[in-house]
Amino acid sequence: MVMKTSREDSSFVSKLHVRETQCPYCSVQCKMTVEEVAGPIAGERRAAYIVEGVPNEASQGRLCVKGMNAHQHALSGQRLLQPLIRRDGELIPSSWPEVTAYIAGRFTSLQNQYGTDAIGVYGGGSLTNETAYLLGKFARVALGTRYIDYNGRFCMSAAASAGSKVFGMDRGLTFRLSDIPLAQCIVLAGTNVAECQPTLLPYFNQAKENGAYIIVIDPRKTATAAIADLHLQIKPGMDALLANIMLKVIMEEGLVNEHFIDARTQGYESLQNALSEIDLEESAVQCGVDLTLIRQAAMAYGQAETGMIMTARGVEQQTDGHLAVRHFLNLVLATGKIGRPGCGYGAITGQGNGQGGREHGQKADQLPGYRSIENAQDRAHVASVWGVAPETLPGKGVSAYEMMEKVHEQEIRALLVMGSNPVVSNPNVRLVEEGLRKLDFLVVADMFLSETAKMADVVLPVTAYLENEGTLTNLEGRVLLREQGRPAPGGSRHDWDILCSIASGLGKASYFQYACAEDIFNELRLASRGGVADYYGMTYERLRREKGIYWPCVSLEDEGEGLLFSERFAHEDGRATFTSELSAGWHDVSREFPLILTNGRVLPHYLTGVQTHRSPTLEARELENFVELHPGTAARHRIMDGEWVEIQSVHGSFTVRARIKEHIREDTLFVPMHWGGIQNVNRATRPDLDPYCRMPGFKTAAVTIRPMRLAR
Repeated sequence: MVMKTSREDSSFVSKLHVRETQCPYCSVQCKMTVEEVAGPIAGERRAAYIVEGVPNEASQGRLCVKGMNAHQHALSGQRLLQPLIRRDGELIPSSWPEVTAYIAGRFTSLQNQYGTDAIGVYGGGSLTNETAYLLGKFARVALGTRYIDYNGRFCMSAAASAGSKVFGMDRGLTFRLSDIPLAQCIVLAGTNVAECQPTLLPYFNQAKENGAYIIVIDPRKTATAAIADLHLQIKPGMDALLANIMLKVIMEEGLVNEHFIDARTQGYESLQNALSEIDLEESAVQCGVDLTLIRQAAMAYGQAETGMIMTARGVEQQTDGHLAVRHFLNLVLATGKIGRPGCGYGAITGQGNGQGGREHGQKADQLPGYRSIENAQDRAHVASVWGVAPETLPGKGVSAYEMMEKVHEQEIRALLVMGSNPVVSNPNVRLVEEGLRKLDFLVVADMFLSETAKMADVVLPVTAYLENEGTLTNLEGRVLLREQGRPAPGGSRHDWDILCSIASGLGKASYFQYACAEDIFNELRLASRGGVADYYGMTYERLRREKGIYWPCVSLEDEGEGLLFSERFAHEDGRATFTSELSAGWHDVSREFPLILTNGRVLPHYLTGVQTHRSPTLEARELENFVELHPGTAARHRIMDGEWVEIQSVHGSFTVRARIKEHIREDTLFVPMHWGGIQNVNRATRPDLDPYCRMPGFKTAAVTIRPMRLAR
């Protein structure tokens, strides 16, 4: 497929040299080639690019519309190509020596005045493993601060914490993507792969061709629900209860795998006792789904010889997200559908490196290799690799949104943001905006002048996916190497190189001596060795030759482990753990705020849109934000299709256009998450956090809606 980009958009590039690269967007991490062409196909006034998928184990050579057009943002004329410093209220061009010295000086001054924890570091789930690793080391060694977390907290934390508790290990999929067509029943809960990971859809279509029964649990009739045999149109916030109804039906019908339960799990009797209190009819009413349909889903999954359950943000981005995932995992364990081909659980990661990004130290409580920062042995191992004393490493910090609260309280006085746009992505963004304005010093590293970068004191231009080298870990735990496709344009620099320069200015240069990304990866291998996420057996040479390796990979001879838990789970005793702790779900609507606001993604855009809004082809598909609402809801609130409406909660309000659709529940509003400013859905989301994993409740907020023409 030929994609064209205007010469004006790529004026700083004389020639694009890309052999093979990797899509920067979702967790499939599709491989591709990008080639600039000349001649009649381009015409005299335009540059043109041929983008083709490269066959690989994950995407099998497929690309979606985002991947085919990703080069457009990398070639955009809006790219930042030199550092900026704010002077007299304006961001003006500067030089690298000046900005790195300035940053180091300000950080040192603020820490001398307020203590080492006065500086916070905020990372992202799209950074390479090398940068994520180095960001954690930078925070703990160069700055000595406990305050580091990342936007992946809003993506995978519920599934990650649940997997760790149940299995003793968190990896997105416990199976290989190639196993999906072997499943006789597939439950997709709160995930819309058709729009969010479209290159995975053929796996599910192949499963259907093989006779699989597909169940989709979602408040909307999405493109994914369109391929389902059964759609459970659940009320947002009731996923945990629905999973429990399904399990109780399976128990009553004698479809549990008693041998598996006895041999490989613990806690089942307590769960039985807890579920005995559930009234099926009453619970189904609370879920907003007919009990007959839930029973049909339970029987299909329970009777199938092989089966898979997959969750995503619809289940996880709730204040009971951890328990909701654990109750779906109860279903997996009770039926013994794990550890063999065609079986297992999968958390479908959203961000490109959502899996690897949380494994190597940019999460508040973690050290590389998925080690715990509170474990003495883990601290000692990583400290030995870093060449520091274990007692010098700071302790556990707080989650991403809690960091924003500490910014607002001025406990954190300066913030380094790398690979994220928190002023759009956080819940309750009014508090976040107020907090960032209170900062003494804000540094943002980005390709573009994002909403957060516009508030910064210093903006650092970073390289795009075409220009930086490094590894990323896809949703199935397969580590892939993305090669550098072209030189860094202008004065942009790699994220890891920027961190090394600032560390040098802080007097910590000896700890950050790397000539290339491969040097960092080789240190990461040592730091992760023996950990849950063990990368020690991988090298760049192996990754080039083998085109990807599953972790854990403990030696240079190890092929990695694609199908997990075939013989034992990762807990010390080898057993998986049921939970008997029930969740009542979410019920906070009122007469004043009678509707449930939920949010999610649309096909053309990614995260807060910093990159996709700079792609003309993608931007043309969705120019502005919108709210989907049912015709009955629209009639009650006197709303016409296409008009501007205001949506308000107790936390704030935003304005978008209305789209009246039959495919959504009458009590629910759906708004995409890819826009900032007055169209930002997070102006109305609530800041409540899951007590286990600190995930905000993005998917449920009580709101009201009104047409702007009737606004007083």
